[in-house]
Amino acid sequence: MAEVKVDVCGQTCPQPLVEFRKAVRLASPGDVLEITGTHPTSKEEIPLAVKALKLELLSVEEEGGTWKIRVRR
Repeated sequence: MAEVKVDVCGQTCPQPLVEFRKAVRLASPGDVLEITGTHPTSKEEIPLAVKALKLELLSVEEEGGTWKIRVRR
């Protein structure tokens, strides 16, 4: 099991979601993905994609305009 970090700070739609989906494809079952970004809409879209892909949403945190989403594949 590995932890995969994806930094999409400063990127806007659809790039954060695209990068998240790339990371999911490369990750192995059980890996934890940590996506960090600043685009507000992506903070809402990525958890929806997690649900659609039947992955486990571990946490969604935000501090000072930067959010962090943790997902288990």
